[in-house]
Amino acid sequence: MQYVQFGNTGLTVSRLCLGCMSFGDAAAEGHDWTLDKDQSRPLVRQALEAGINFFDTANIYSGGTSEEITGRLLKDMARRDEIVIATKAFFRWRQAPNTGGLSAKALMHAVDDSLHRLGTDYIDLYQIHRLDPLTPMEEIIETLDAIVRSGKVRYLGASSMHAWQFQKLLHIADKAGIKKFVSMQNYVNLLYREEEREMLPLCQDYGIAVMPWSPLARGKLTRPWDEQGTARAQTDRLLPMLYNATEAADRRVVEAVERIATARGVPMAQVALAWLLGKPGVTSPIVGATRARHIADAVAALDLALSDDEIAALEEPYVPHPVTGLFAMPPGKLAVSVND
Repeated sequence: MQYVQFGNTGLTVSRLCLGCMSFGDAAAEGHDWTLDKDQSRPLVRQALEAGINFFDTANIYSGGTSEEITGRLLKDMARRDEIVIATKAFFRWRQAPNTGGLSAKALMHAVDDSLHRLGTDYIDLYQIHRLDPLTPMEEIIETLDAIVRSGKVRYLGASSMHAWQFQKLLHIADKAGIKKFVSMQNYVNLLYREEEREMLPLCQDYGIAVMPWSPLARGKLTRPWDEQGTARAQTDRLLPMLYNATEAADRRVVEAVERIATARGVPMAQVALAWLLGKPGVTSPIVGATRARHIADAVAALDLALSDDEIAALEEPYVPHPVTGLFAMPPGKLAVSVND
């Protein structure tokens, strides 16, 4: 396993982060592809044995049961001082006032709930799952700073938003002399590269760690274009929101991945992930897994070096995409929880 400093902090993380959204009670969110504790155990063990020390979940995943399973398995199989646990808050855990968002009331409640479910005294990386348009940025920053100073959280991270919004949050914290975000969890892969325009350069300039979610485009980069996907792919509510307007160009990208994978004699997933790992500023892509080969392919991608010609062939078919992946709650309305 390769390890890297987490942005401009002293924290050391593996170059792969295991995404734990696939762990949880299937009945909690209606996902028939999530894995219970016994099914999840061998995947967590495999990740730890491969040297992965970075695990990401969220309070909304499978009604909180993802945090419960992740916490229990890591407590059973790992030393707490050697692993990095990340979780997130924003989406509503119940359809009622103050049960979501980033207000002081909601965040203070959410972090305590996450600590309880994870079964830990502290969270290494606490992230805002999205930016709340209903809460002043100053309130968000001041509350997160208070949570860190309370000892419940070590570092702060953000997730998908516009670069100007992230810049403003960083400025507010810097001006007030309080804790700032050290990471950005955003949507980056061969089928969605809009973050290369502003967000990735911003993060590089500030020394912000980047941990892309859905690095394999929800499985679309792991199989030939016309091949039927997994049960998750067939029931994923976000796929139509993420991929529709640029289907013809996306197909050409997937075909380029397939050609290079065939020539190399490796799975397509390894090629797509190797491309992302080679992007300047990318720290630890978040890799989800429901099968052992998902982790094996991710680990193998660390040693797959693509040539300049291969990279050019992968990138050439790309066309600009509509900005997506933000999924903030509509102002004045109760949000429908969305998992990523």
